[in-house]
Amino acid sequence: MNGTAAATGSASCRFAHYFVECGVDPETGLEPDDGAGEGFEQSPIRRSFKSKVLVHYPENTDRNPFNKDAVNMLCMPRGLSFRTRAERLDPQFHSFTMSFDDGTRSYGFVHTFYEEVTSAPIITAMQTLCQMHHVEHHSASSASSPSSSASSSSSSSASSPSTSSMDSLVSSLDESDTESLVSACLGCAGSFDPARDTLYVSKALCLLTPLPFLQAAREFLSQLHQAVTSHTAPPLPIESYIHNILYEVPLPPPGRSLRFHGVQGPIVCQRPGPGELPLGEYPLGEAFSLLGVDNMVQLLTCALLETQVLLCSHDYQRLMTVAEGVTTLLFPFQWQHIYLPIVSAPLHHLLDAPVPFLMGIQRRDGSQRSSLHLPHETNLCFVDIDNRCVEAPEDLPVFPDQTELVHELSEVLLRFGLPPQGGGVTAPATASPRLSSLVLEDLMEDRRNGNLGGEELEVLERLQALARRCGGEKTSDGGKTLGHAFEEEEEELKAAKLNIQLREVFAGRFAAMFGRYEEFVIHSALDLDSWLSNREGTFSFDKGSFLSGQPAAHLHFLSRFLETSMFSSFVDGKVISRWADREPLQQLFDSRLEGERLCDTDEEDSPQVIERRLLKADHTAIHPHLLDMRIGQGRHHPGYFPRLQADVLAQGQNTNKPRKGYKHTFVRKNLRQAKLLDSSPQAVTQTHREFVDGLLSECRLKTKRMLMERMGKESVELGQGEANITGLQENTLIHGLCDLLERTWGHGLQLKQGRSALWSHLLHYQAARVKTETPAESPGSNGSDHRTFHVGTLLPRGSLIQDMRFIQTMREGLSEVGQARAWIHLALEKKMLSHHLKELLTNQELLRQLYKPHAFLLCEEEREQFLFHLLSLNTVDYLCFTRVFTSISIPYRVVIIPMTKLSIAMATVDPWCKNLGRLSTLQLGQENSGLLAKCLIDCVMVYNEITEHTYKFPCGRWLGKGVGDGSLERVLIGQQVSPGGEEDAGRWTGTPPELASPSQTVRAVLESLGSRSRILSVEVQEDMREAANNLVKHFHKPEQERGNLTVLLCGEGGLVLSLEKFLLHGLKTNRLFQRNVFVWDFIEKSVVSMETADQMGDLHRSTMTKGPPCDLLCHYVNAINASPRNIGKEGKFQLLVCLGIRDRLLSHWLPLLAECSLTVRTYEDGALLQDRAALHSLSRILHTLNEFTITLETALVKGVDL
Repeated sequence: MNGTAAATGSASCRFAHYFVECGVDPETGLEPDDGAGEGFEQSPIRRSFKSKVLVHYPENTDRNPFNKDAVNMLCMPRGLSFRTRAERLDPQFHSFTMSFDDGTRSYGFVHTFYEEVTSAPIITAMQTLCQMHHVEHHSASSASSPSSSASSSSSSSASSPSTSSMDSLVSSLDESDTESLVSACLGCAGSFDPARDTLYVSKALCLLTPLPFLQAAREFLSQLHQAVTSHTAPPLPIESYIHNILYEVPLPPPGRSLRFHGVQGPIVCQRPGPGELPLGEYPLGEAFSLLGVDNMVQLLTCALLETQVLLCSHDYQRLMTVAEGVTTLLFPFQWQHIYLPIVSAPLHHLLDAPVPFLMGIQRRDGSQRSSLHLPHETNLCFVDIDNRCVEAPEDLPVFPDQTELVHELSEVLLRFGLPPQGGGVTAPATASPRLSSLVLEDLMEDRRNGNLGGEELEVLERLQALARRCGGEKTSDGGKTLGHAFEEEEEELKAAKLNIQLREVFAGRFAAMFGRYEEFVIHSALDLDSWLSNREGTFSFDKGSFLSGQPAAHLHFLSRFLETSMFSSFVDGKVISRWADREPLQQLFDSRLEGERLCDTDEEDSPQVIERRLLKADHTAIHPHLLDMRIGQGRHHPGYFPRLQADVLAQGQNTNKPRKGYKHTFVRKNLRQAKLLDSSPQAVTQTHREFVDGLLSECRLKTKRMLMERMGKESVELGQGEANITGLQENTLIHGLCDLLERTWGHGLQLKQGRSALWSHLLHYQAARVKTETPAESPGSNGSDHRTFHVGTLLPRGSLIQDMRFIQTMREGLSEVGQARAWIHLALEKKMLSHHLKELLTNQELLRQLYKPHAFLLCEEEREQFLFHLLSLNTVDYLCFTRVFTSISIPYRVVIIPMTKLSIAMATVDPWCKNLGRLSTLQLGQENSGLLAKCLIDCVMVYNEITEHTYKFPCGRWLGKGVGDGSLERVLIGQQVSPGGEEDAGRWTGTPPELASPSQTVRAVLESLGSRSRILSVEVQEDMREAANNLVKHFHKPEQERGNLTVLLCGEGGLVLSLEKFLLHGLKTNRLFQRNVFVWDFIEKSVVSMETADQMGDLHRSTMTKGPPCDLLCHYVNAINASPRNIGKEGKFQLLVCLGIRDRLLSHWLPLLAECSLTVRTYEDGALLQDRAALHSLSRILHTLNEFTITLETALVKGVDL
């Protein structure tokens, strides 16, 4: 259906909001652009001068007020550009975008061309500037020449542009000298003589639209410029076409196409329907050609993880093409931070922004990457578009299934003739221009004969418009041949199809990754107001459950992506959809997911739908028409853009109405995007003030999130206070903290000192300390031997400098960024991060030397609050350094402490060994010789000299032959202890410790079990159930959150101790000589009894059945006894229980022991082992553990091959 459309209503329904003309203002003349960063050594004709918005129509709109300075800056980012007749005067096209505070964007399309300067004052000013430049150049060369030293001294005083005016400089030279200098430099590059040359200046025509109609806007501006430069006047005044596109051309309805008329022919634009991907006309094929598939995927990964992305190219349109390409491929997610694809010189202070951004800067002629001084590059992705290079941050995760993704994208590009590695474009075969003209002539003949229907007539009209625009087979002024026009339209259609297919590849990937995301959204609030008021204290997405169902190879990327603002905003939109309408992107994504579940997808038809809309317009806008203009206005002057008549173009400027029924009631608080384009000093100060507030708020939220994750997750499930978010999720949170610290230390940095702003500051602080005092001994050196170790007292802590020196001596090949992260990990694990940073910031002189006045670190109040939030992290325990840097060597101090009543000196040893991680078990042994051949060990203390962690391994048993159970070695279960001292009460407040080895008190209780025949069996059974329950909960937790299995097996309250209590209950013993009772004695005798009965054939008279469980019990017991290790009777029992539970045999062995004939003689009548109900209950409990795979530590099974 084809209809006529008009846009007489609000501006929000119009195709274009504003038409803008920028250029030189003859009234103000030439103003040097001080922000361009150009020196006086450059020729004036090569310098940049300030441009002005000459006219813009309409004057303003209510919903989209005109930002004059921002539009001027983005239309002409480098200001005015001058050229002479001998230089290239090709027109240029680029586009830009402006973001608003509500998240919407406006797009600008700019056609820049060169127009002859007719203003005599400007020509004279340029001539004078060139003369000044030649005089300065001559004076400088004379001063450098020994033969002209005298003349140089007389002219040098007048050659400085900072101390001499233009007039005094010119008048200081004789007329003959000036003429000779000018004539001598006429042939030089950048010279200008109005008598012999023509001066041209750049002028920009801009169209501001609410949607990115790239092709249509570009074609309209191109036709407008061609009409101006043509020797033939256009059919209507220029004002008619501008008025038409501003007030009479509407936006195409969703799912429809619109045809409107430019100066030389019709222009078609289309808008996707509700079920299609959003409008995206920027050619993705060009973006992939500029960078290549691998680089483009890496760039998209950086954008998804919200790193700082900086694009660099000499071409502004390339910056926009890549930036828009990246944000388009993010669907269904949206970029939430600073988005400025074109950053002009006055806005370069934004490169100092301590927040994620996506910005682009122009590469100056001949400039190199090394000449670009950026304050911090830790989390920066630098994209050199011209050289096809992407410098990604360190430790960037790989996009899920990246190899398959690259292969799929490469296949799509190859189908369209584009090489995947980037570079040249394979030109498609096209019909010759002559053949196209013959076809057009045949169609025109058919029309005259009445042989064409409605559709054919429409196609013919389109072809005739092309012919008129291109002048048939000839090339008109600035025009194209008909063949070229056909080829361009075919390329546009091809680019649109390629865009759809590339976007569908990424949309399919996100649909596969997040197809079930709705199942993990947490709806905890009853209404919108309560959700908004508690937004920061609630979790809207169950990240742990979501990650537990993902492939292991995807976890590194996904865990970091789930922490981004774009994902949080996406989830927030889903939560809010319960009370308000969903955002269009989310609604589209959800409908596509639902369609995939119902096997009802139409994405494959999207290219065909777009092709149909472009080839056959659904609506036609009102044609341009003659306006009510004054006589004499609208005259055509070839080569000059006319002075537009304001009264006919300013009408209808306030007809738009405010937005009604805005669907979204929640907007995430971000920087005011519109204010970022204001380069005034007051605005720059306010922007950096917002950066400071944002950093402080981010620190508060990050530390709160880390505490909530660490403390509140496992307290109910474990039945104890320790929360374990070890591994992936903990690393992700700490990585975010490292990134925050780097951005904070990079804000307001005077000069780039290295890739890591924090490490650079630390090095400066270290150098300053070295100058003022003698450096302390490094960790692990002889100086550390002067420390004294006392149980229950705090050892001297490592200082900031000591920690730095240890990081510097690590043989890990760490970069500056890696060293800074290692230092943060170490300080966080030691609960010294806030203390160290506070010490670092005490050197105020160094701070003022390194940072600008607006830097965060020079804002005293915010800095103190920042450190306070970091101090809160001391309330939980982290092992981030220990777990990440596993291959380094660390000095330990080991102290063996005997029972104090024996008054025997402590034995100490200071080994250097590979990082042992978090210590849980310790193997203690001796050679049965020397002073301590027989000793009662109280405990073993292990001190980590680097992390300052102290571990206590209780023993409470004899070590030596002939005493206790005769053990010469023991495996002890330990726990991390907190050093005492009131001054550290705040620092050493952490989660409760794990269970340790059974203490001497527990041993006394065990020994009393044999003599107390009436002890409550309920307590023993309850302990057994609790031990088994802890094991079950251990295996039902995500793997990255599990604690230490050995502690649950062998520690206090573990399975071994509980089972020992069970077997000791009711055990008869001869206490005449106060001998200890050991369960292993009973097991050994039971095995001997079984083997003897089997040999004598007595098994048939007992209730026992001969079979594999019986044989395996005998085999395991004999193998343990045959082991060369002297682990004692308690160690042997512990080993048997661990092997039995590992091999799923323990539940079968207990009934065998109960049925053994020896049991009746050894146990009392009320013993649990003789209670069938209790035994059956215990067997069922142990049987539930058979479904889990148990892996034992090497120290437990050493020397036993079973």
